[in-house]
Amino acid sequence: MIFYLGLMRRKYLGIFLIFSLWLCGTSGWSQPAIHIIDSVDQHIFTYQDIEWLEDPTGALSIGDVSSDRWAGRFQPNGKYNPGNDNKSAAYWFRIRITHNEASSKQWLLELFDQTIDSVDWYLPLTDGRFVHHRLGDRFSFLERGLWHKNFIVDVPNQGTDTRTYYLRVKSQQRADVIVVLRSESWLFHYALDEYFFFGIFYGMILVFCFYNLLMFIAVREAHYILYVLYLTAIGLYEMSADGIAYQYLWPNSSFWNTYAAGIALCAASCLSLMFTVALLGLRSSNRSMFNWALGVIALRTLLLVLSITFFESWFTFKAFELLPLGAGFVMGILCLLQGYRYARFIVVGYSCLFFGIIAKSLLYFGVQWQPFGELSHYSLGFAFILEMLFLSFAISDKIKTLLVEKHLAQERTIEQLKINEQLKDHLNEELEQQVRMKTSQLSLKSEFIERQNLQLAEANEKLAAQSETIKQMNAILSRDNDQLKHDVEEMQEARFLSRNMNFEEFSAHYPDDASCLRFIAHLKWGNGYACKRCQNDHYGEGKSSLSRRCSRCGYDESVTAYTLLQNSRLPINKALYMIFLVFSTNGSISSYKLSEILGIRQSTCWSYSSKIRKAMRHRHHSPAEGGFGWDSILLEEPQEASN
Repeated sequence: MIFYLGLMRRKYLGIFLIFSLWLCGTSGWSQPAIHIIDSVDQHIFTYQDIEWLEDPTGALSIGDVSSDRWAGRFQPNGKYNPGNDNKSAAYWFRIRITHNEASSKQWLLELFDQTIDSVDWYLPLTDGRFVHHRLGDRFSFLERGLWHKNFIVDVPNQGTDTRTYYLRVKSQQRADVIVVLRSESWLFHYALDEYFFFGIFYGMILVFCFYNLLMFIAVREAHYILYVLYLTAIGLYEMSADGIAYQYLWPNSSFWNTYAAGIALCAASCLSLMFTVALLGLRSSNRSMFNWALGVIALRTLLLVLSITFFESWFTFKAFELLPLGAGFVMGILCLLQGYRYARFIVVGYSCLFFGIIAKSLLYFGVQWQPFGELSHYSLGFAFILEMLFLSFAISDKIKTLLVEKHLAQERTIEQLKINEQLKDHLNEELEQQVRMKTSQLSLKSEFIERQNLQLAEANEKLAAQSETIKQMNAILSRDNDQLKHDVEEMQEARFLSRNMNFEEFSAHYPDDASCLRFIAHLKWGNGYACKRCQNDHYGEGKSSLSRRCSRCGYDESVTAYTLLQNSRLPINKALYMIFLVFSTNGSISSYKLSEILGIRQSTCWSYSSKIRKAMRHRHHSPAEGGFGWDSILLEEPQEASN
């Protein structure tokens, strides 16, 4: 974005011309006259080139200020470019031009500040009369003689005399009187280049908006749409400040010129803070900062409403924008100190913006040492460009950080799965060893019974007369048969249940809630994750322990959701052991027995064991069917949830 292209090319030649004319002047000071010379395409009126007169009443006419009575009241300008220090007064400015009717070029006078409310040009003719041109952003753009964002009038270059040109300015906001005399051909050359760079600047904004809009559609993250709105507000503010919006968006609605720039700048500063809050994730990570940001935005919005309705002088007080911008800058620094790496780009972006604000403020207050030109006049625009770039870097850096965190989480999950697999193999080996030992014991007892039967048969053949002895031996055999039958039942029960564990042994495997949750999480998502709402298979860490949050719809699913443990108020290890006991006994264990084992009220045991039996009936599972364990009914959703 360029204020005027080629200014420096002719600037030093114009300064040399002014200095030469000053040396050739009469004794005593007098306002220098600028000569029209074909070799100099443009001249900027600065310092003593312009004289000014303040009209507090606004009642002076061109006849008054051009009369001898008022001629001596004009004061020489001591700034590079004068302005309207008193917003309620009208200001008259005059310049002197020595004409050259032999010039082959058409000459123009141009006023650069496009936000001035009322501009009255009074161009002198050879007969002493004045040609009056009324311009300003309070009048329709289509009424201008030359459709350009700046205020331009033709110079009647007739004769060779020196004439005084008058300019009356009245504006409720700051007006920088930057007057330039230039040839028409140079204006066209400069205007084409200027609009070309305007197209590049606003094109960059459109590209950034379109890209981030696509990113929002893809990932549904709020900071993308906030960034698009922020860029739109910046573009609208720059178009309003440059006069582009008046030329192309509302040429017949001058009313918007009064409020468009202020409202757009307020929206840009508030949206910048909202984007910073969303990008840093302060709503969930730092609630105090989030509330602070909401308070700043509410305060700035209140000031905007008050400035529009009651205190109109506040509307042009741009220092209010330091509230949201400063808050965003401080939040970025605090988050950077807390370890948010991508906050460094936010800090750099705000630093560039504040540098542009400082440069613009120095220009506003007339600090003379800073160079006047593209960098100083459009410092805020360049700062916006740099801030857009660095905020884009911040978004990219956050995506990179999230990918790294996701990769680390996946590695931790894989490592935990390996540990769980090792524990499972170890438990299976212990169970197999105990089954082999029990089988060996039963086999030995069976052999012993067979030997006893053989001895009994021999004794019956040999000791037929010893009936009493036989009765005793029969009694012994009966007891042995009962023990054998009991042992066979124990063997069948061991094979049926795979493992007979008491609560202490069960607690040794699942000593705390974390181990129980890991066990359930492995059952639920061991074969992959799928969101219950949108079936998306990508997730991140949820709010609670081991929960998973869908990356598409944001649904946060806990470990116990959609299981028999959902909404259970029992200690999780006791609830698991109750499921184990009910399943192991095929639902035959009583609630009184469960209450005695677990130390829980009988009514609670009855209620929860009934839910377990319903789940077993729903899945048609029983230990006698084989092929699964007690944990197979854990993932059965409660009937009230499924209904």
